[in-house]
Amino acid sequence: MTPMKNADSDNRPAVTERLLSRRRLLTASATAAAMTTAVVRGDDVQKSRGPVAPRSDRRILLSCKLSMIPKDRDGMPLSAVNRLQLAAEAGFDGVDFDQAGEHSPLEVRLAVEASGVFVHNAINHAHWNQRLTSADPTERATGVANIEHCIRVAHAAGGGGVLIVLGKQDDGATETIENRCAEEIKKVLPLAAALGQPILIENVWNGMMYDHDAPPEQGPERFVAFVDRFQSPWVGMYYDIGNHWKYCQPSLWIHGFGHRCVKLDIKGFSRKTNSFCDICSADDDVPWGDVRRSLGEIGFTGWATAEVKGGDLDRLTFVRHQMEQALFA
Repeated sequence: MTPMKNADSDNRPAVTERLLSRRRLLTASATAAAMTTAVVRGDDVQKSRGPVAPRSDRRILLSCKLSMIPKDRDGMPLSAVNRLQLAAEAGFDGVDFDQAGEHSPLEVRLAVEASGVFVHNAINHAHWNQRLTSADPTERATGVANIEHCIRVAHAAGGGGVLIVLGKQDDGATETIENRCAEEIKKVLPLAAALGQPILIENVWNGMMYDHDAPPEQGPERFVAFVDRFQSPWVGMYYDIGNHWKYCQPSLWIHGFGHRCVKLDIKGFSRKTNSFCDICSADDDVPWGDVRRSLGEIGFTGWATAEVKGGDLDRLTFVRHQMEQALFA
């Protein structure tokens, strides 16, 4: 007796393909819904624009820190999309995502795509607490995990770089803490190289690589030696010009860093009052003319990011004008 055939038994490949196609469609719809939810905040409905690229017709591109942009306006919260767009309205070429610890890589990618504003770098300010120089291995491990998160955020955003602070001189003897943080940095280099994200060391007031009590005309040799010990294209400097005007001549450090100088932080500083101030303000005595000449002499190309008091659109636009005066005048 011949067994009864199923009505679709002779067309099983077509039926299977229809089922798989439907399954793929449902999966894609669910994914799209999840992505839309990640981008939309309140009434801020955005549509992804796809990959975002910065302008490429200028040697130095201008950026502000995300933390300079308010999280609310007139009592209403601003999404990451809103905040990025505010930077663009102020005339910045991009943003340094210095609140990376508050966002997932997917959230940052969607915010960049929806806003159309380029994010060139990522920072996690937890580096002051979970330090690579800490004697506590648990703290150092958390610091490494934070850097790895920033690497993934910067990559998801389409940018290129992660700013780190090494730690604090107070964590131990100079050789001990430098060796300690160097070993931790080596752990993140495979991921940094795989995702194309250089690890960029910022010079800050942490007592490392300079002498707080020495005369102000100090050289960059200790920073240069630290970067060079890695013998890696994935370690460089995020040189904060205003931070070390107290200790050095920027032109000397720019020439000393040379190709190691990958990105810049820009702020004003007054030696007279020993305090930070607005860029190119009456109090600012940073020799910006020397800075411009030195950057030109080493052929610097890349991002310069403001790290000053932020605020509303007018304030951000004012800061951008200050940066143009300092770097392009």
